[in-house]
Amino acid sequence: MKKIFYLSAISLFLISCANSNKTENIDDLIKAKNVKVLNEKKALLQADITKIEEALATLDIKKEEALVSVATVQDTVFNHYLEIQGNVDTKENIIVQPEFSGTLTSLTVKAGQRVSKGQILGRVDDGGMSQQLASLENQYSLAKTTYERQKNLWDKKIGSEIQFLQVQTQMIAAQKGVAQMKSQLAKTVIRAPFSGTIDEVFVEKGQVVAPSVQGLMRIVNLGSMYVSTSVPESYIGKLKVGDQVEVFLSSLNKTYKGKVRQVGNFINPNNRSFGVEVGLPNLDNLLRPNQVAKLKIIDYINKKVIVVPTNVVQEDGEQNKFIFTVDRSNGKTGIAKKIIVTVGKTSDNVSEILSGLTTQDIIVIEGVNNISEGMKLNF
Repeated sequence: MKKIFYLSAISLFLISCANSNKTENIDDLIKAKNVKVLNEKKALLQADITKIEEALATLDIKKEEALVSVATVQDTVFNHYLEIQGNVDTKENIIVQPEFSGTLTSLTVKAGQRVSKGQILGRVDDGGMSQQLASLENQYSLAKTTYERQKNLWDKKIGSEIQFLQVQTQMIAAQKGVAQMKSQLAKTVIRAPFSGTIDEVFVEKGQVVAPSVQGLMRIVNLGSMYVSTSVPESYIGKLKVGDQVEVFLSSLNKTYKGKVRQVGNFINPNNRSFGVEVGLPNLDNLLRPNQVAKLKIIDYINKKVIVVPTNVVQEDGEQNKFIFTVDRSNGKTGIAKKIIVTVGKTSDNVSEILSGLTTQDIIVIEGVNNISEGMKLNF
């Protein structure tokens, strides 16, 4: 077909190059039915066509060769990933609120400071509860002494039982009063709910404080980070606690290794998805709440299969997937051979080949768009 095309093109070229007089002469000869001269002209044209065919034969040989890159296929492990976006977060990220309203008499921390669980962060004026506690403690002490003396008498069968029960009741009531006042007084002391870092402080010493939206300060623990995301319900059963996950943070240009630590049991009816949490180590202390993360969760594994670069898989006019392999290879050259294949899943720019190829087959991985079956390959 190529030769016919080239011959047609060159014939048109030769005809177009002929001057108008020659064209008219041929037309005149045809009209005059001058067979002898027409045969002479035909012989001259055929001689030129023979030369053109010989030249094209040489050119075709050179054109039917291609320089490619090849690779030998082997069985390997193929992992397919579910890629989805999520947000970095931590359970320990809260606004500290005062439990007691009043004047902030003490503020012992500042932004950026590390604190331990239970550490005192500040104090609120107790409004005289300290004095009330001292009075209640004195009452309790007296009630306790009275009870102990009455008990000694009662143990010796001296006095009445009703007297003993009365002093016992008074002592217990005084004891509960002290405990209740201590509980109220403890609310004036602001303590760290967990170990972490004071991210922001919103108040100053001497300010009147009360529970509010703003609160007193924000405390964050960056040691227990995770990524939360929503996964389509079609993946139910494919994800489980402990699955390995790759987490890429574009803001850091860094990939972390995490594990699924929680799989939701509820399907959101609005988007037909369920929640997943991936635990994330923050060893370098670069993770922050609300960072955007890209998750790659393994949802399919084939432990022994041939994989090829996705771009080497082509499709013919009948929608068959095929790959060019190297036939009759002698180490540096071979012949292109079209092999129909069955393609499985695709991930990370490689495709799973379920049938069509065998191990040790040599496939063309570069230059596939410039070759055809039967073409000589150089590599």
